[in-house]
Amino acid sequence: MDKKYVIGLDYGTLSGRAVLVDCSDGKVLVSAVKNYEHAVMDHSLPGGEKLSGADWALQYPQDYLDVLQEIVKKVVDSGVAAKEDIIGIGIDFTSCTMLPVDENNDPLCGQERFKSEPHAYVKLWKHHGGQPQADRISALLEKRGEINNIQYGGKISSELLLPKILQIVEEAPEVYEVADQILEAGDWLAQKMTGSRKRSGNLAGYKAMWTPQTGYPSKDFLKELSPMLENLAEDKLGSDIALAGEAAGYLTQEWADKLGLKAGIPVAAAIIDSHAGMPGSGVCRPDQMMMVVGTSSVMLALSEEGYAKNGVVSGVKHAILPDNFALESGLAAVGDMFGWFVDNAVPAEYAKAAEEEGLNLHAYLSKKAEKLVPGANGLVALDWWNGNKTPYVDGRLSGALVGCTLSTKPEEIYRALIEATAFGTRKILDLFTEAHADIRVIIASGGIAEKNPLLMQIYADVLNREIMVSDTDQTAALGSAIYASVAAGKEAGGYGTIGEAVSNMAHLKDLVYRPDEQRVQRYNKLYEVYCELVDLFDPQKSAVMSKLHQLRHS
Repeated sequence: MDKKYVIGLDYGTLSGRAVLVDCSDGKVLVSAVKNYEHAVMDHSLPGGEKLSGADWALQYPQDYLDVLQEIVKKVVDSGVAAKEDIIGIGIDFTSCTMLPVDENNDPLCGQERFKSEPHAYVKLWKHHGGQPQADRISALLEKRGEINNIQYGGKISSELLLPKILQIVEEAPEVYEVADQILEAGDWLAQKMTGSRKRSGNLAGYKAMWTPQTGYPSKDFLKELSPMLENLAEDKLGSDIALAGEAAGYLTQEWADKLGLKAGIPVAAAIIDSHAGMPGSGVCRPDQMMMVVGTSSVMLALSEEGYAKNGVVSGVKHAILPDNFALESGLAAVGDMFGWFVDNAVPAEYAKAAEEEGLNLHAYLSKKAEKLVPGANGLVALDWWNGNKTPYVDGRLSGALVGCTLSTKPEEIYRALIEATAFGTRKILDLFTEAHADIRVIIASGGIAEKNPLLMQIYADVLNREIMVSDTDQTAALGSAIYASVAAGKEAGGYGTIGEAVSNMAHLKDLVYRPDEQRVQRYNKLYEVYCELVDLFDPQKSAVMSKLHQLRHS
């Protein structure tokens, strides 16, 4: 039988990636990457207009289309596969990354009257400008006795769709009124390529408070939140939903010509980028947890029951893998936090020494830090450099470092920051266990998992679990390709089920990080201190960090 191939598209915070994957074994044959021209807009718009206020994180949607055309054509034009043998496309995207569009599915920011209006642009997942709106949504749900429903997750994050929409309603109502749809960027790309109006159940279930049983939030709740929102679901969202591995639509002739592909191949329903890493890294059993470690981190584990508490959410069944809920949480800053420290707090003599040894500063600090005994530096940190997802779901919370003395060294702080992210991960693992997930093995992926053995060993010791590493550093893109192979189906040369596709297309390295019992015991004691610190800065008990946030932005 002739070989068949799929394309996986992975849209991250700063760039998009395409991979061409062999359906038979999941081998990534060709990849292409392109950065977004406008990157993240947090100070000004493309025309130079300054952004007033704080916590903006916007993007320019045309960048996504420019990336799409360039990277797909590169992998198609590589000549590795004839276009007739490419049977499907899958998409993953950061989420909730959303935008308002007109009746032609064109972004409102492209209209002359809205080019200077920030609310007409894409709001990136890490846009925290809607935190006050998120707080009011949480308060209303608490008043109604609904906050702990699986649909809402125990507390509303500013990363979700509804706070971002409410911010538009309150600060730029004309944008809301004119918008024909308000949708996730992943859904928008799928709709552009196919002409379909379908949306992803994964995106809707985890970020838009949708369930198959209840739909979106009720009209009476939305009306109480704002009269303008009463008909949000019918007027701006839409209920035509495709679940994981299903087709959102089929490639139009127009886009087939632009991408160099054949028309009519399926475009799989979009998946949150970190969620695509679950099949991409080979996680498909209840005793496994996926951990993506990069600029931020995400943890996912399977559960037979829905769960919503302290920032852990379970979405809807079949949103990632069939017949299961998938528990999700993560840390808002990991690599970003290490990068902040290296860029701003390491003395010049360290940079010089690193250069002399032919190492970058991260590798140099790790080399020095690996010689330290856990807890011996007397330091503990909070990993909240970009807000907190679990347990407080509050983007205004900030990092802390406790235990510094006049003899504290950079490598000690660097190790304390790594340990803080491991402790934050353990906090999430504890909640997953409470939700009846019996996790024995962790499968890691992401750039840091590939590059930093010290971090991986610290995680194994703190979590007291074996950690295995995905065989590819492109797990999200591979996961998208896996979904594309299922959307294409067995008759076309793909697969009939996600499980079948995962078993053939995802693989692990021959590398296992195992916990060391002596270090485990020392970290258990340090974790207790970390938990005390977490409790000390509970925003319900202490206003210290919220006051600092107000001062920082006043």
